[in-house]
Amino acid sequence: MINRVILVGRLTKDPELRYTPNGVAVATFTLAVNRTYTNQQGEREADFINCIVWRRQAENVANYLKKGSLAGVEGRIQTRSYENQEGKRVYVTEVVADSVQFLEPRGSGEQRGMASGSYGEPFPFGSNQNPNQGRSSGFSRIDDDPFANDGQPIDISDDDLPF
Repeated sequence: MINRVILVGRLTKDPELRYTPNGVAVATFTLAVNRTYTNQQGEREADFINCIVWRRQAENVANYLKKGSLAGVEGRIQTRSYENQEGKRVYVTEVVADSVQFLEPRGSGEQRGMASGSYGEPFPFGSNQNPNQGRSSGFSRIDDDPFANDGQPIDISDDDLPF
């Protein structure tokens, strides 16, 4: 049997972080994923998919993702049910995320006109990495890449190449 899902979309609100009685972190959020086609009015519709993530990744999601953040989620679909306060059976379908990838640099929400912090660093980590690992203190933004293709040839000596 295969139960695997990969989604890319934007958060519809800030993630909600809670802890179980045993102290395990769990975050929930909803991802808006655009459909590949447009409706009869020419508008693109979206699906709103509930996601849940556990432990350290849940804390990372709550600390670094906000409403409007672009994220990639890999996990499995899970269904469950419970009785609500009126005694009715409620069915829930959600994605249990194994990995959440942060697909935008911090502060890029300002470019879309959204309120967010101006951190200026990209998210270089996924589900199994420490958010403070591998960050270069001199690197400020992806746009400041000195090797970005500006249409000019790069003058590098053969002695400077590592191969």
